[in-house]
Amino acid sequence: MSANLHLNSLSSPSTSAARPWRVGLIGFGCVGQGLYDILQKRPETGFDISRIVVKNQTKERTLPANRFEFDAAALLADDTLDVLVEVIDDAEEAFRLVAAALRRGRRVVTANKAMLARHLPELVQLQREGQGTLLYEAAVCGSIPVIRTLDAYFGAEPLRRLTGILNGSSNYVLTRMGEDSSDYAPALAEAQAKGFAETDPSLDMGAFDPRSKAVLLAAHAYGAFLQPEQVLNLGIEGISAVDIAFAATLGQKIKVVAGLQRLPDGRVTALVTPQLVGPDSPLYSVDNEFNGVVIEADFAGEQFLRGRGAGGHPTGSAVLADLAALRQGFAYQYPKARAGAPAYASDLEVEIYLRTDEDRLIDLLDFSEISEEADEDEYVVGYVALENLIRHRDTLRKYGAFVVRTGQLRPISTAVAAVVEEESF
Repeated sequence: MSANLHLNSLSSPSTSAARPWRVGLIGFGCVGQGLYDILQKRPETGFDISRIVVKNQTKERTLPANRFEFDAAALLADDTLDVLVEVIDDAEEAFRLVAAALRRGRRVVTANKAMLARHLPELVQLQREGQGTLLYEAAVCGSIPVIRTLDAYFGAEPLRRLTGILNGSSNYVLTRMGEDSSDYAPALAEAQAKGFAETDPSLDMGAFDPRSKAVLLAAHAYGAFLQPEQVLNLGIEGISAVDIAFAATLGQKIKVVAGLQRLPDGRVTALVTPQLVGPDSPLYSVDNEFNGVVIEADFAGEQFLRGRGAGGHPTGSAVLADLAALRQGFAYQYPKARAGAPAYASDLEVEIYLRTDEDRLIDLLDFSEISEEADEDEYVVGYVALENLIRHRDTLRKYGAFVVRTGQLRPISTAVAAVVEEESF
């Protein structure tokens, strides 16, 4: 894919800062209402939500019914709107709307990380062809300005590594389990009661949500346009107090960490799983619903960003920041991709802690080296081929196994590189 982009998003005289920008809002859930609240409290920002489209015509909302309409196509066709903000929860419908808007040369802000992770190459291409502009800071880490930091500030500097806690829901559950010695189910119920986790928590607890965010970060950190399935994602659905205690004996915590890394040969890898995190890492103190990102650059060294990763107002503030950036003519340049996308590497071995009562899973993963076993607590520590973890992640989830990375990666050995046939369970 060509990424030699010139995205023309400069304001014309008809959309100058002399008058408020007219915003067309598609979706009025948590983020949409959060943005609306912020703009009501801060009218001096110069943005007015002129039209709001929603899907459900009978749902009760905080605004009068006459403020809402139900035809998103009408907003796409309304050239009096200066910018469209898409914040719905349907990834495929979001792609259809955003793609159509870009083909019309529109300015668009979205917070839909699942849609972006699946369709980012096409959306970048549409911007190049249609001269529309798409910003999506709100899709990753809520209020933390990590996308623009990578694209603009670190656009010219190679990055060794990027690691982050990208999901506030799972982080809240892990914090409660660590501090209260509670089990997974009551910790999750508390997160749901406080609004930090969805009624259906599978996307968050299964690490699908942070995987989408890791895909977006890979594009800006390394110029690598990945498909979500390429990235290992393992969640915390099978975690127990035994695992928390294991980490505590090492003086560490368990966090769901997205790890992106440049290898010595220039290739990059990415994976999203629970990981042991020690006090020497800035991520150790990122608790509850907060997110944190550590950027390790070749010349600038280590940078750490921390903030609220979810919620209507934190995420709405990221949408507002994108609106302000669009008014100033900002557009993502994808400079790392312009230099040539690096190859993606999965021929690595990962050191993991695996707890399971199903011995066949240990055989299935085909450990190349085992450094620790505890029959009583049903866990094993050792090295496994990353490709085996990717191949068998659904089976691990099906049987309730819990996997934690120690943080160690190494090149795969010739012996391990042989294809392992998946056993029938």
